[in-house]
Amino acid sequence: MRDYPLVIASVLVLAVVLGLLLAGQNGLAQWIGSIWAGAVALWVAWGMVRDLMAGHWGIDILAVTAVTATVAVGEYVAALVVVLMLTGGEALEDYAAGRARRELNALLDRTPRTARRVLDDGSVEEVPAEDVQPGELLLLRPSEVLPVDGHLEDDEAELDESSITGESLPVTRQRGENLLSGSVNGTRAILVRATSSAADSQYARIVEMVRAASESRAPVVRLADRYAVPFTVLALTIAGAAWWYWSDPVVFAEVLVVATPCPLLIAAPVAFLGGMGRAARTGVVVKDAGTLERLADVRTVAYDKTGTMTYGRPELVAVHPAPGSQWDTTAGELELLQLTASAEQYSSHVVAASVQDAARQRGLELLPAEDAQEEATNGVTATVDGRAVVVGKRLFAAEHAGHVPEAHLEPGQLAVYVSIDREFAGVVIMADQLREDARDTVVALGDLGVTDQLVLSGDAQTTVDHIATAAGLDQAWGELLPQDKVRLIRELPHRSVIMVGDGVNDAPALAVADIGIAMGGRGSTAASESADIVILTEQLGRVASAVRVGQRTMHVALQSIWIGIALSVGLMLVAATGSIPAVVGALSQEVVDLVVILNALRAIRPGRAERAALASALPSRPGEERDDR
Repeated sequence: MRDYPLVIASVLVLAVVLGLLLAGQNGLAQWIGSIWAGAVALWVAWGMVRDLMAGHWGIDILAVTAVTATVAVGEYVAALVVVLMLTGGEALEDYAAGRARRELNALLDRTPRTARRVLDDGSVEEVPAEDVQPGELLLLRPSEVLPVDGHLEDDEAELDESSITGESLPVTRQRGENLLSGSVNGTRAILVRATSSAADSQYARIVEMVRAASESRAPVVRLADRYAVPFTVLALTIAGAAWWYWSDPVVFAEVLVVATPCPLLIAAPVAFLGGMGRAARTGVVVKDAGTLERLADVRTVAYDKTGTMTYGRPELVAVHPAPGSQWDTTAGELELLQLTASAEQYSSHVVAASVQDAARQRGLELLPAEDAQEEATNGVTATVDGRAVVVGKRLFAAEHAGHVPEAHLEPGQLAVYVSIDREFAGVVIMADQLREDARDTVVALGDLGVTDQLVLSGDAQTTVDHIATAAGLDQAWGELLPQDKVRLIRELPHRSVIMVGDGVNDAPALAVADIGIAMGGRGSTAASESADIVILTEQLGRVASAVRVGQRTMHVALQSIWIGIALSVGLMLVAATGSIPAVVGALSQEVVDLVVILNALRAIRPGRAERAALASALPSRPGEERDDR
């Protein structure tokens, strides 16, 4: 809890002055009130001068002028109210900002403190989370939070990843799958093999990004500066005209009392911090508040292909048994996949893991293999269930089976050739599939005002064209090096530009774009660190969610500022008639501040468009399954 000595002192001085007035000590009350108000005005003015020397226009000039004018005309009680408002503005802003930060702080509060380490003799000891080292076996009891990243050592586990990815439904993980630190275990204890220390874990990186995000204040200055000069000129003009018309300096002071700049100072930070909290709750970490302001003006989005527009891992498309072979039946096709996946257990190739996953998803048990040998970059041989199985490239399979015909592949597909007992058995077709929500994301961004969307990739042009067409895009560049992506991003005509990527090769483009968005659920650290926004789930649709939150946050911030300005101008015009005493005007300005804060806090809640988008993403019937990839 921060201390605010000026606020406390101002409250005490105001209480003393009111007490002296009740006791009939008007002269002493005026002296004390005037001296304190003048001292605070000088303190604020000195800070304003330093801001001007640093190149920043200080909008506190109205408050300083109001305090000086009210003291000069003998309205010292009104001067003390303005001083209290001025000194209490920081405390009021911190209170409102703390309310807006609540969603961001939820991640920080969930940081795991301890871990249960399984020793060689099977016993379990509780240790500080920071003592866990990669390779150690951990026990995670029901409802406990995983302190480090790791691999699941049990057959299956159900986890709550909502604080990491924003996914509201529990997710099921299989043996060997990666588990993210910060995930909450389900209803039974599981064993996890640590793959990172607590300091290097995914959750630690997220916490650091959230902490940096909560400390960002960049757009507050820009928005305040944008309206400071015209508002100041307007207020001084109205006050000066009232003084001239009524020939009364008291009216000048009464106008300036209701023209203090608190709405400009409070509206923006509360709205932007609320927007950042709202984004964090949906699994989108915005690293700095200035990014939300840029999101509101986005007109171009560029996507990487692998891991962004696609899932970034090969998936089974089809199994094509050799025509006329014993595998050329429905049952034979499944057995062919089972034998292939069983042999692939002994391969380190990324496709091998995908083939095994495809077999498990179809309920096939992976069989033990003997004499398994992997030939780097070519394939693997093994004896499975008494059969000699060869899996790999076409020429490698042909070495063991004679003639192997070349498979017909669509753009983006790859073939795994299989021979069994020295005969060609068939082909397993794999492909990195377009994300299920990719096309909907493109449409949603178009509805949000994004006019240009394109794909930038290092893959072959035909593959990139295929993915772009499937996603509903007509602009695609393939065979690009990282520096080529940077060049194209800089050459794009429409600003602001979003670049969405997930790999190390995307990091330079993410850094040079106006807004870099990293698909960080399983993405690279380099991409996450280079990006302005990290999406913690593997849902591409969160890009549209981020833009939607940015637009709403900017709308609420500007709306709050204009509400404050409109109410202040209205009060100034009424005060210019001489019908609002200075003390009443100062209290009225506090009401304006309250209205502005309450309106700015609306950024925490989803807007109408976001609620409609969330509703459309939910299952249409109770119990209907959803793809949570």
